[in-house]
Amino acid sequence: MAVHGGLLRLETAGDGEAVDLTEGVRSIVRAGGVERGAVVVFARGSTVAVTTMEYEPGGIADLAELLERLAPRTGEYEHNRRNADTNAHAHLRAALIGPSETVPIVDGELVLGTWQQLVLLDFDDRPRRREVVVQVLS
Repeated sequence: MAVHGGLLRLETAGDGEAVDLTEGVRSIVRAGGVERGAVVVFARGSTVAVTTMEYEPGGIADLAELLERLAPRTGEYEHNRRNADTNAHAHLRAALIGPSETVPIVDGELVLGTWQQLVLLDFDDRPRRREVVVQVLS
């Protein structure tokens, strides 16, 4: 098995900002010339997640509303009490969605649905520098 990869570096505002990673991942896949395989997209950090979804304002707003119901920003959290912190909700949201996605590669292209993109979600309560590790397996 051959492996090549790349790193996507981003500046995010936090607070649930969503960033479309699809083109960045696509460019790393194409640079390796892989025809068949898989790509793993992994975000480093415990308050950030990667998922696939339709990257459009309505879907982003609906996901944010769902996550606010599941892990409210203003909740009473042990993490915040123990650490004099304010981002427990961000850790919980990231844990629910997860840090990575794996996408098949067929004929040199990501196998995504018509309305499906790879999306980074930064849940921290402050701006952050984020790194996304992209590993292409063939």
